[in-house]
Amino acid sequence: MNHKGSQGRYMIAFSQAPLMIPESLQLLQHYCQQHQQEMFLNLERLVGFESPSDNKAAVDALGACLAAEFDDAGCKVKFHRAAEAGDTLQAGFPGKDAPDDKPILLLGHFDTVWPMGTLANMPFRLEGDRVYGPGVFDMKAGIVMMLFAMRALRSTRGRRRPLVVLLDTDEEIGSVTGRPIIEAVAKECEAVLVLEPAQGPQGFLKTSRKGVGDFKIRVQGRASHAGVDFEKGRSAVVELSRQVLEMTKFVDLERGITVNTGVVHGGTRTNVVAAEAWAEVDIRVARAADAQGLEEKFAGLKPFDPECKIEVSGGLNRPPMERTEGTVRLLRAAQEIGRQLGIELDESATGGGSDGNFTSALGIPTLDGLGAVGEGAHAANESIVLNELQRRTALLAGLIGVI
Repeated sequence: MNHKGSQGRYMIAFSQAPLMIPESLQLLQHYCQQHQQEMFLNLERLVGFESPSDNKAAVDALGACLAAEFDDAGCKVKFHRAAEAGDTLQAGFPGKDAPDDKPILLLGHFDTVWPMGTLANMPFRLEGDRVYGPGVFDMKAGIVMMLFAMRALRSTRGRRRPLVVLLDTDEEIGSVTGRPIIEAVAKECEAVLVLEPAQGPQGFLKTSRKGVGDFKIRVQGRASHAGVDFEKGRSAVVELSRQVLEMTKFVDLERGITVNTGVVHGGTRTNVVAAEAWAEVDIRVARAADAQGLEEKFAGLKPFDPECKIEVSGGLNRPPMERTEGTVRLLRAAQEIGRQLGIELDESATGGGSDGNFTSALGIPTLDGLGAVGEGAHAANESIVLNELQRRTALLAGLIGVI
């Protein structure tokens, strides 16, 4: 049963029975072990579909492949169509002996940061116990885990809730089209399990993430000849430099607030006092309560040179995922399942955001980092530990069985 607390937070009431009958968990584990080679081949197929966020045709081609895979796993599949971004995939998997219970949402994305043609220089390959390739860690292995967890559950007779899988296509660029779909679907679910990669070589689960935002600071100065009329100019570059230094004062590491000026442009030639300059700034907050104050500080920026003008745009676009009671309950259940499988699980916080930030901000219990164990997200060494793929899939299937 599900109910909301006084602050609207969802509270999960787990069964009072043992978390998992050992024999049932062993069946799930055995299924995953027996199908490890099939999981590897499935992962190779998915990585073979290059799917950069900004290429709708490429992303939709992978979406069609995934639709067939989830249909084969026993799901009812539909797409949320988008005009510019790729189409978001939704798949429903029926419950067993609990058809009317609220579903569990398995959340992820199938866009990547890698441009078309990356496979030519960064091919899918197995080296030792690691599998390499663009998107293999973030997060195509997590999608394979969803598929095979469902197949493992279908092979057993254990009671389970219905499942909803939601995979959006613009997570890597802010989930502009994905966010409203995610929030609408999540509101009908009991809990959210996010198949983003686990944290670090130990494979920690993620119980909190920072909120993410961006600002653009544009400065208008006045151009002049740097040699003939230097004093008549008003340098936008100098003004922007002062603003960058001012923004560093907003950093508060103890509260988890960071401000990073990552991109700066300005001027035209060395012999011209710059008339324009602008900067792109990344912000991160650990607590939702700090977001408004930080946004107000940006809005309050004033020019040091009164003859320059400043325009500030942007704000927080992904709320923080804070460590809640509901998330901790999911973590404890995962840890118990993990112990029975011989997997020791700990938790971590991370500065990166995911679509789980949106569901957690709604008050829905959300546990992140349930995907692959590996390293190198967005980097040339992107890889996963192959043997952990089947172990973590069994963990996912077992966790689904006890929520």
